[in-house]
This record gives sequence, C-alpha cells and structure tokens, in this order.
Amino acid sequence: MSAVISAIIVNYNAGELLRNCVDSLLNCPQEIEIILVDNASTDGSLDALIGLPSIRIIKNSANVGFAAACNSGARVASAPYLLFLNPDCFFKPGTLLNLLEAMQADQRVGMAGGLLINSDGTEQAGGRRAVPTPWRSFVRAFGLVRFSKCWPRLFFDFYLHKQPLPDRAIEVEAISGACMMVKREAMQDVGEWDEGYFLHCEDLDWCMRFRQKGWKILFVPSAQIVHALGVCGRGRPVFVEWHKHKGMIRFYQKFFRDEYPGVLMGLVTLGVWLRFSAVAIYYTALHAGRALGIGRG
Repeated sequence: MSAVISAIIVNYNAGELLRNCVDSLLNCPQEIEIILVDNASTDGSLDALIGLPSIRIIKNSANVGFAAACNSGARVASAPYLLFLNPDCFFKPGTLLNLLEAMQADQRVGMAGGLLINSDGTEQAGGRRAVPTPWRSFVRAFGLVRFSKCWPRLFFDFYLHKQPLPDRAIEVEAISGACMMVKREAMQDVGEWDEGYFLHCEDLDWCMRFRQKGWKILFVPSAQIVHALGVCGRGRPVFVEWHKHKGMIRFYQKFFRDEYPGVLMGLVTLGVWLRFSAVAIYYTALHAGRALGIGRG
C-alpha cells in the first residue's frame, strides 16, 4: 500500500525527543513514509532509531540549515502530501487525519498546520499568525498593540494565539514550519523552500509565496501537536538569534522592499540589528553568570 503522507523530519541534536517524534508517527493509522534528514548531529540522537522499521535516513556531513534539509527530504519523498516536522513535536491522536481531511476538502488548500501546544496544554504563538510586515513588527516591538482595541487595523498584532480558538479550520496568512502539511501539487507550483535562509523565517517566506500563487493556508485547531519549543537550539542561543535576525532582514527585503520607502527600510534594518545586539548581550551575560556561579560552587 502506497504512503499517503511523506513525513520529513529535520534533526539537529534533538536528543530523546527525536524518538518520541518518530514513535508518534509510527503510531498513526495512516500510511506514512518517514524520511529523516540529519544535519550532522553529535548527540547520538540517531542511535535511538536503530532497529525501527521503514525509516529513510539522510545524513548530511554538515549543518546545511533547515530549508536545505527540508528540500533534500522532499526530493526523495513519494507521497502526495508532505509533512515537514520538527523533531521536538509529537502528535495527539487524530492529528494527521484532521490535517489531511481539511486539505482534501478544498482543492485550493496548499498548506495546513495545527494547534501547537506546550506540555501544559496552552497554545503557543506562531501556529496561527498574520504575516509580520515591517509595520506590524514595529507595533509589536514597541508595545503599540495595546492600542489595537481602539484602532485594530492600525495596531494589529500578527500573533493570533490570544484570539479565541476557532471551532473549525480557518484560512490564515501563515503557520509554523514546526509542523506543516503541504500538497505536493502546490509545492511543485510554488517551488522549494528558499535555501537563502539558514534557520527561521523560511516558513514565513514559503507562506507568502503560497498565497502569492493563490494557494490557501489553513489553521486546523482540532489537529493538536505538542511542541517542545526551541530544544534543538538551546545550547547555542546567540547562533540561533543571529540566523533568526538575519532571516528577518532577508524576509523584509524580499517581500517589502518596494512597499516601503528606502529610509524606512533602513530604519527597520537598523532596528533588527539593534535588537539582535541586545539579545546577544543578554545571552552572553547570562552564560558568563552561570559559568561564574559554577566556578564558585
């Protein structure tokens, strides 16, 4: 029996969470082809998969980034639906079926994501969101979203998780690359992930391009995914933040350069790097403080 879904997991030092993720796929009733792309992990996380059936493993000799790893997995996938999945995710029962049914209900749906939740059951930001345009990012960064009740269109927050949870699948501007089901036909129309991003913002880029091509993106609240957010990058926070902010600049320049005056885009770029500098200083000081504490112990 041919697989309906090809699950493509990109792993980088996910530890024991990788096995939990794979087990949740193996326990699903749907026919699933599992493709694991490992970005040169050094934590032995692949050892936990020894002996498991029907898993194709692609081992990269270096960390090529999330987008490039997703593309390499997609190129060998065979199913009509592709599930791009972080290794720190695992499914609640019925999740894949709910995603699949939502996509099959409308031929113009090219992408769908579910409800990303923390271990305590609370909803994470990012599972459903609007596109973070430079203006929306400015509004969020400076706390202007508090004026949204008076001027909702002007001071709109691009994260939607604080809004009431819908009782059915709804169309949104963007979902998270942590768990993203894509129709192969749509991917062939839109093109692969942009490998110019190393980590972060490549999912927003893809969502923008899907919508530009006329494909719908769905948020499916009945499809629940537990997501241990940020586990794979926890050991190198400054590295992760560097690529996150670099990705933000690429995203803004690629899609909004012609919509905003050059001076404003310059200020946006400056603001992004100032934010990175502040975050990097914070993490560096935090690391130094911990090291000092260990030395005194």
